[in-house]
Amino acid sequence: MIPAGFPFLDLSPMSTPETPAAPSSTRILAIHAHPDDIEFQCAGTLALLRRLGCPVTIATMTPGDCGSADRDAEAIAEVRRAEARASADLIGAEYLCLEFRDLAIFDDDESRRRVTELIRRIDPDLVLTAPPVDYLIDHEVTSRLVRDACFCAPLPNYKTRQWEPAPPTRRIPRLWFVDPLGLVDRDGRLVECDARIDVSEVFALKQQMLACHDSQRAWLLAHHGIDEYLRVQEEFSRRRGSEIGVAHAEGFTRYKGHPYPQDDLLLTLVGQDGKGGRITPTSASTVDASPDTPAS
Repeated sequence: MIPAGFPFLDLSPMSTPETPAAPSSTRILAIHAHPDDIEFQCAGTLALLRRLGCPVTIATMTPGDCGSADRDAEAIAEVRRAEARASADLIGAEYLCLEFRDLAIFDDDESRRRVTELIRRIDPDLVLTAPPVDYLIDHEVTSRLVRDACFCAPLPNYKTRQWEPAPPTRRIPRLWFVDPLGLVDRDGRLVECDARIDVSEVFALKQQMLACHDSQRAWLLAHHGIDEYLRVQEEFSRRRGSEIGVAHAEGFTRYKGHPYPQDDLLLTLVGQDGKGGRITPTSASTVDASPDTPAS
């Protein structure tokens, strides 16, 4: 449970319609720039982790306030927060928004402290976030802020300057990047990943989560020239799936910087080797969630 008093996050209670198999102490945080980014890139994996009993928090940096051609910023932000909550509810996850604004996420001191406060309040064992290189600056800055916040979170002398600040975490969490949109870099080159997780069995649920973002179909058609965003989502997952011989997969790349944990918790939880094979899954309730990797 996240303590009250976190002024920039919406902490209203979330329903949990999908009951996990068993309680777990392995906490997962998925944080990306905008509502619907998570649904495109890693919602299937989050659905698998929830079925294992892992508490999952989905966070967005902004409420998607620029995602409309016919509503003002506050109106579309309200709609998109509700859509994001509805999507998270489908897997029994919590949804939070850090209340930055679209195209106004900056890699600066105040922003880093705000994201660090989120990390401390969730205290995740595993963080999934935006890739370092993507088509949009909001995605790239989110990636840098989350990377650095994971490092800052255990440092007792690093103050977040928030109301009722959470205590430092015990360790740096594992950090994995999701794929860029379209699986390509800014020059259109295919981006390789370290692991591909088979999400075929939960792909229909992944599509239902994206479908909750109904406001974005008209917007993407008007601004991006993209229609049938569910079809686009399917195209991305089929491409990753084809690389390991399954119907649908999501790609992930481990952050390898010192001193971030380098174990395979993400893969062992879902019982996959990241290459299309199966391994004996690690119980989400018995895994060593705090490897000896303090900040230094």
